[in-house]
Amino acid sequence: MQVQKFLVPVACVALLVLAHRSYGWPGVAAVSGGLTMWLLLHFSRLMAVLKRAANRPIGYVDSAVMLNAKLKPGVTLMHVMAMTRSLGERLSDEGVQPEVYRWSDNGGSKVSADFAHGKLVRWQLDRSADTDAPAAPRPGGPGTPGASDPAP
Repeated sequence: MQVQKFLVPVACVALLVLAHRSYGWPGVAAVSGGLTMWLLLHFSRLMAVLKRAANRPIGYVDSAVMLNAKLKPGVTLMHVMAMTRSLGERLSDEGVQPEVYRWSDNGGSKVSADFAHGKLVRWQLDRSADTDAPAAPRPGGPGTPGASDPAP
C-alpha cells in the first residue's frame, strides 16, 4: 500500500514526460486524456458501490456464511462493500488500525473483518445465534401423533 502511494503518481508523471519527449504537446494531451479517463473510471465505480450501499441497512448482508466463503486476504474495504452491497458496522474507534467492521444476516450469523491500511487481513464468522436456538422437531418423527413406528 505504501509503495502505491508513491509509485502511481511517479508513473503518471513519467508517462507525461515520455509522451512530451516522443510526441510533444499532442502526446501530453493524449496521455492526460487517458489518465483522466482512468480516474473517472475508478471514481464512477466508487460512486456506484456507495450508491448501492446507501440503500441498505448498515452492517446487513444477505448471507454471512456466503460472505465468509467469498472473502480473501488483501481485498479492499471497497471490494467487500461491493460484495455485501452495504456499509459495515464499524466496531473500532476512528483512526485506529486495524479497522474492524461487522456484517450480519437475518439468521444472526455475523462476519467480523479486520482491515489494516484498507486491506483485509483477517475475518471471523460467528454463528452463535444459530446454535443457541433449539432444534425444531422433525414432522412425523417418533413421539408425534400419527407417526408410525418401524416394524421390528
